[in-house]
Amino acid sequence: MNEGASINELTPERRLRRLELTVTRRLDGLLHGSHLGLLPGLGSEPAGNREYRPGEDEVRRMDWAVTARTTVPHVRTVDADRELATWVLVDASPSMDFGTAEFEKRELAIAAVAAVGFLTAGAGNRLGAHLAAPDGVRRFPARGGRTHLMGLLRALLAAPRATPATAPVALADAINGLAGAVPRRGLAVVVSDFLDGLDQDGLGPAAPAWEHPLRRLAARHQVLAVQVGDPREEDLPDVGLLALIDPESGRRREVATTTKLRLRYAEAARRQQSTVSAAIRRSGASHLRLRTDRDWVADIVRHVFAQRRLARTAGGGRPGGRG
Repeated sequence: MNEGASINELTPERRLRRLELTVTRRLDGLLHGSHLGLLPGLGSEPAGNREYRPGEDEVRRMDWAVTARTTVPHVRTVDADRELATWVLVDASPSMDFGTAEFEKRELAIAAVAAVGFLTAGAGNRLGAHLAAPDGVRRFPARGGRTHLMGLLRALLAAPRATPATAPVALADAINGLAGAVPRRGLAVVVSDFLDGLDQDGLGPAAPAWEHPLRRLAARHQVLAVQVGDPREEDLPDVGLLALIDPESGRRREVATTTKLRLRYAEAARRQQSTVSAAIRRSGASHLRLRTDRDWVADIVRHVFAQRRLARTAGGGRPGGRG
């Protein structure tokens, strides 16, 4: 997505094709063909054993005790061997239409969904989605296969943009809706900038409105919070007079980007990010930050390997299955 022409200059079908090539080629290459899951936990819980299937099963998962007792090779099975249902909640509020780098936060969110689809693909695995759009929450059933994933991405690209007159769905309500619609334990991925539901100034100390719903979701599912951001949300450029427009309300204000203002802005942004990060951490969700000016594929890969290192440490050096 960040190679060559801007994604905004491409037709929807060419956008999808470029996105698919970026995800499949780069993720597969960087992960060396091992489609490590976004989170390791679902594959770390034993669920019994079954006969070894040559060419399909890994020798490191052999259940030697059962093999010796039955004289027939058996492997340990884990939860991830069963069908994995992954649900993605995509925030399409007005603030997600902001972007000052190669693309907008909304486009980065779609790229994250594409990566989730790739990393959770497998026999029997399914991907479903909720899109918190300006006209309400759109729900896409959980299905498997490339055709379904591409159709889902196409729908996300075509979703209408919010306007200042629109009353967007609150992120807290969208998370509650996802929790109520997915009774079976699985993987839930919330893609948002997480700027909704903060204090009036966004600096705390009150917890964000979405923290409790996210905690409830994480009590039943494995949850990955993908936070998308833009560099201009963290610091202001030194450009003299700058026109600022609130994407949620449409209000416009001109400010002089003095050194004092830029320092105050950067400090406020740091405190706001601290509030968001702390709330995600308290909820029990895993936290992945992506930015419009960074290599998002590399950031996802780093997250995957970091999760695997944690799993190996917690499991005494033995990695869990895919999740």
